[in-house]
Amino acid sequence: QVQLVESGGGLVQAGGSLRLSCAASGRTIRSYTMGWFRQVPGKEREFVAAMSWSGGGTYYADSVKGRFTISRDNAKNMAYLQMNSLKPEDTAVYYCAGARKTPTYDWWGQGTQVTVSS
Repeated sequence: QVQLVESGGGLVQAGGSLRLSCAASGRTIRSYTMGWFRQVPGKEREFVAAMSWSGGGTYYADSVKGRFTISRDNAKNMAYLQMNSLKPEDTAVYYCAGARKTPTYDWWGQGTQVTVSS
């Protein structure tokens, strides 16, 4: 079992940046794909970004490509999401998730709120 805890969310003006962190415990994440998702109330959760266990494969939603960067530090059991050039439409609760084999994600964090003001 893997426990995931996100941090780093907050309120930022449009054009600003935030860095989300995901701390994993209970098991090393080095063998798992790590992903970030987001959800707005009343809408389905949507994929944002993912990184393979080796870091060799990264995947982004078209809406964030070129602005967001996913990274991981397996030695620290951490995953990150650097978000630049934020837009009001990026406002959502952001979730970290881990997958033994995509597309199914087995573990989820509790989420962190990101609010981008215009």
